[in-house]
Amino acid sequence: MGVVQIVTAVIAFAYTALAIWLFVRAGLGMLALVRLGAPDLTRKGDRGTRVKTMLRETLGHTRMLQWSGVGLAHWAVFFGFFLLFPALVQSYFEVLNPHWSLPVVGHWDLWLLGSELLTVLTGVAILSLFLVRILRLPRAHRVPPEGAASDAGQRRSSSRFEGSRQWMAFYIEATIFTIVLSHMTVRTIKVSLGEIDHEWTSPVSTLLAGVWDGASENALLTAITLVGLLDILVSWTFFLMLALHPSMGIGWHRVTAFFNIYFKRNAGGAVSLGAAKPMLVKGEPADFEQADPETDPFGVGTIADFSWKGLLDFSTCTECGRCQSQCPAWNTGKPLSPKKLITDLRDHLYEQAPYLKAAAIAKERGADTVEIEPISIIGTVIDPDVLWSCTTCGACVEQCPVDIEHVDHILDLRRNMVMMESDFPAEAQTMLRNLENKGNPWGENPAQRLKWAEGLDFEVPIAEAGGDFEYLYWVGCAGAYDPKAQKTSRAVATLLHDAGVKFAVLGEAETCTGDSARRIGHEFMYQMLAEQNVETLNEVGAVKIVATCPHCLNTIGNEYEDIGGHYEVVHHTELLGDLVQAGKITPVEQHDGKLTYHDPCYLGRHNRIFTPPRELLGTFAEVTEMPRNNERSFCCGAGGARMWLEEPLGKRVNRERADEAVATGANTVAVGCPFCSTMLRDGVADAGREDVEVIDIAQLLARSREVKAEKAGSASE
Repeated sequence: MGVVQIVTAVIAFAYTALAIWLFVRAGLGMLALVRLGAPDLTRKGDRGTRVKTMLRETLGHTRMLQWSGVGLAHWAVFFGFFLLFPALVQSYFEVLNPHWSLPVVGHWDLWLLGSELLTVLTGVAILSLFLVRILRLPRAHRVPPEGAASDAGQRRSSSRFEGSRQWMAFYIEATIFTIVLSHMTVRTIKVSLGEIDHEWTSPVSTLLAGVWDGASENALLTAITLVGLLDILVSWTFFLMLALHPSMGIGWHRVTAFFNIYFKRNAGGAVSLGAAKPMLVKGEPADFEQADPETDPFGVGTIADFSWKGLLDFSTCTECGRCQSQCPAWNTGKPLSPKKLITDLRDHLYEQAPYLKAAAIAKERGADTVEIEPISIIGTVIDPDVLWSCTTCGACVEQCPVDIEHVDHILDLRRNMVMMESDFPAEAQTMLRNLENKGNPWGENPAQRLKWAEGLDFEVPIAEAGGDFEYLYWVGCAGAYDPKAQKTSRAVATLLHDAGVKFAVLGEAETCTGDSARRIGHEFMYQMLAEQNVETLNEVGAVKIVATCPHCLNTIGNEYEDIGGHYEVVHHTELLGDLVQAGKITPVEQHDGKLTYHDPCYLGRHNRIFTPPRELLGTFAEVTEMPRNNERSFCCGAGGARMWLEEPLGKRVNRERADEAVATGANTVAVGCPFCSTMLRDGVADAGREDVEVIDIAQLLARSREVKAEKAGSASE
């Protein structure tokens, strides 16, 4: 061992020990901080299923591959980062003796070939990701005039990296590329020295080895030692950086993502959409008969109120901006960016970490009181307009590759504002008062629930206990009171009647499902409405329910089961499609003109119903898709109780979606949700396109039958 090897070995092993110690200490500190979060007992159990889900999503990169090109590059870097660890171990042998290599496998042909190809693949992949980031730099994609920046300045560009800490990403990409370069350098030197027996095991290195022609053997051996040291220093500097920057999610996610995915809300792998996460008190769904707001915070008001899973979410964010790129609020100049919401909470968490830990230590030592002034998140960390801009469309959750539950956190913050602080938009007061007094957000007379059925040439049966009906038709508040949605209700009822389906409605016994109350943050009102509806549905013996409103479908089908309501709920497009396929609804006339379909968020992303509406439309029309469709559909702007709120900031979401629909050249926009129908109709009108019709699929189906019947009648005359 020469002088060079002695010096490099001392530096390498000392630096490694320091980096490992600091990294482990930081990791344990992060774990201790996350464990200070409020309890969440809903994440227990299903260990085997959770492990399978975690392995599938991490090793298979199932979420990342939703964006195929970037996903494949990240997949290569992921495996390169972990599987090239043996090459790092080899560097320790090389700083001791440049002739040494890994025991057993060091000269194994398959290892040499595999490590060479993986190193090259990792290098190409990291360069690709670097190029993507360069091409999408925020300053190169300034916001166009029609998408002005929000008052909060969170949308100065259309880049998904807007608001991300770019230096961290570039540092990590440079680190990985340097490691790749060091490994390839050592391999080319060893090929030049003749230490690789078979050139086919190092094809790329063999091509490049000529660069060392003319160098002496001693110089090359010294170079191996020095490059090995560089590999060690660069590799462990990465972990040292993580230790010094606990909020560096783009680095820490390589550790925390495994746990964040394991503890996701749905053990089977489904994203955290559909049912809203129940409000938790002491880690369990709230029981308002027992909960005390004086001692049990309703929702989240301070960083300490978040559950440990929330704190883990914040620590895992990679700042990739996928959520931001899909967010309807951010895309229309609102102050909400799902990414920035999470990173702001993360930064606040680590600012408060010393105080939270000090309080926990004092409590463990038996202190009666701990004098730490809690900092309210709303108004100091998160602007209220950020929360009220959310439509709960779920696009952020759908796209997040590490399963962060943005919508759940927004709902928890809203719950605290509404139930603890009585702080919410003035328009919401009217909606909540109408729900409390009239059982519907419009404030209409409950006795008029069946007014929509007037004019039908058959009697709509009312559900009763022991009644002879297969489906209970849940009309919903919009279907009962909104004049446009009433047409859909009549169309559905007529189609079911003509198809011979035995159905009934609740009539005056039906009340709002509570969707808007829950998503605006009034969990208590939601539970009152839900319990009333479950009692009514169980009394009449409802088993199968058909709904025209995806919000009703989602609430009854996914949320009522928590309070004893177990029903098979289908969307009207699903049932009507089955009836068409069975030949019970005929004939069908081809739709005249170009048609596009808008995916309602609560039908599509939240309940994964994408194909049935399209298949039903396909029986009588040709569908021209908008650029954003299916999982990436763009919201109409009505969800999250935004149907009842004004939209003074930025471009209106419904106008953005209407512009996209109109741009397809379609003269008909088919929808499957009364809220979407209202919003898109207003958006199309705002665009000055009164010639474009927004209409429910059921009405189109009923109309096609009427057209065919009219033609048949004319022919018989």
